[in-house]
Amino acid sequence: MLHRTPLKGSIAVVVFAALLGSAACAWAAPADDLKDAQRLYQQGKLQPALDKIEGYLRTQPKDPQGRFLKGLVLTEQKRIPEAIQVFTGLTEDFPELPEPYNNLAVLYASQGNYDKAKSALELAIHTHPSYATAHENLGDIYAQLASRAYDRALQLDKTNTTAQVKLAMIKDLFSSQKIAAAAAATSPAPTQPPTTIAKADTPKVEPPKADVPKVAPPPVTPAPPKAAPADDASKAAAIAAVESWAHDWSSRDVAAYLSHYAPDFEVPGGGTRANWEKERKERIERPKTIEVKIDVTSVKMGDNEATVTFHQSYKSDTLKSSNTKMMKLVRVGDKWLIKQERAGG
Repeated sequence: MLHRTPLKGSIAVVVFAALLGSAACAWAAPADDLKDAQRLYQQGKLQPALDKIEGYLRTQPKDPQGRFLKGLVLTEQKRIPEAIQVFTGLTEDFPELPEPYNNLAVLYASQGNYDKAKSALELAIHTHPSYATAHENLGDIYAQLASRAYDRALQLDKTNTTAQVKLAMIKDLFSSQKIAAAAAATSPAPTQPPTTIAKADTPKVEPPKADVPKVAPPPVTPAPPKAAPADDASKAAAIAAVESWAHDWSSRDVAAYLSHYAPDFEVPGGGTRANWEKERKERIERPKTIEVKIDVTSVKMGDNEATVTFHQSYKSDTLKSSNTKMMKLVRVGDKWLIKQERAGG
């Protein structure tokens, strides 16, 4: 288990309790399968553990504890795409849990996909603002992205002393630590669904090392960047988020379109998130062409919230419509995500 490495993982291990009382004999075998799987996993017997988990999940396919453990085993078996699929499924079925988002960030970082890792960590923090591991990991992801940017700047201009200083600072930060990801839950266990997360030794995932050239920095102190007024910048960012949402809808990019919605998005009509996403996917993919234009009429800012009202014009090869829409957005890291939307607002 890693503690103070540049990228702390949190592939959570689940503490297993008896699922039902002694009278519930019918469930004894599945519960025993899960306990056996945990024991085999801790002994390093990965394939037998996975076989037990698969048997358990055939009877309890939605159980988060079994799915967590499956993701752990797949990670240690270096079956990263499959592990990503497992943890992604957990974020979809249990969006209120922060651990699966953090686990995804660890796996994405192991592939060098720091942008996806950053987004996953921001969602973890949004669901659990006091999740310290996710905050620390997010800082490390920012450092990795900065390292790449400074390195690119030096490739384009080797005389850029400011970039040299900043790159050297990042090098110093990581010089005594390997960039790695492991799993240890450090946040309180969520109350829904009924599962307890605890610290435990878990598999390490090794992402690629950052390319940090050896540079002897001159004694130059970079000037801090000038910042725009906070309110104006936040308002502009909220508007840009809505415009990006409209662009992705027009592009018929379902994944990008759905990524604009917060984990706690209030599904219209009170349906399930899964059914709503399925319906949106069908409506986006069915037309051959889509064009969505918006004209923002008002923006009201609150504490990490923004309410954007706009006129929406929709046109496809089968339908044309025009209406007024209201969206409530919440800030997640440096992004604005849709928490609520209502036509006619």
